[in-house]
Amino acid sequence: MESTLTKHERNLAAMLHASAFSKFIIPFGNFIIPLVLWSANKKDYAFVDYNGKQVLNFQISLLLYSIVLGAISIPLFVGFFPELLNSSLFGFNHLNDYNNLNINFSDVFSFSSWLFPLSIAGLAHGALFIVNIVYTIQAAIRTNEGQEFSYPITIKFLK
Repeated sequence: MESTLTKHERNLAAMLHASAFSKFIIPFGNFIIPLVLWSANKKDYAFVDYNGKQVLNFQISLLLYSIVLGAISIPLFVGFFPELLNSSLFGFNHLNDYNNLNINFSDVFSFSSWLFPLSIAGLAHGALFIVNIVYTIQAAIRTNEGQEFSYPITIKFLK
């Protein structure tokens, strides 16, 4: 497929992949800008159509993985804070004890109880971030060379 592609098609496809980095400047830019570029050029160029679907599928998949990871890690994170949700700690039952401010946070916020779920969730989100950066750069380089690139761990929403 390399020989039939024009320089414009390859640059446009590479720009589709690189436009996923716009999320660092514009909220949801990793969806909006590739969608606009893909929609404007998908009927003219088959290579751009293929790469636009790849970019959007990958970004939607990463968003879905991040939401699932957050949904799993929040209950795990809250489960390690049984004293934080106790009504006697932040409840209103000690409202009349104005002179007895005996709050001891060292028992509630010990490192062993909250560091484990925070570190697991942080490592998983960090891994998703690195996967996004590495494969987006790799896709932009390969499509600029005229090769077809398929992202790993992608759910095919757009076919």
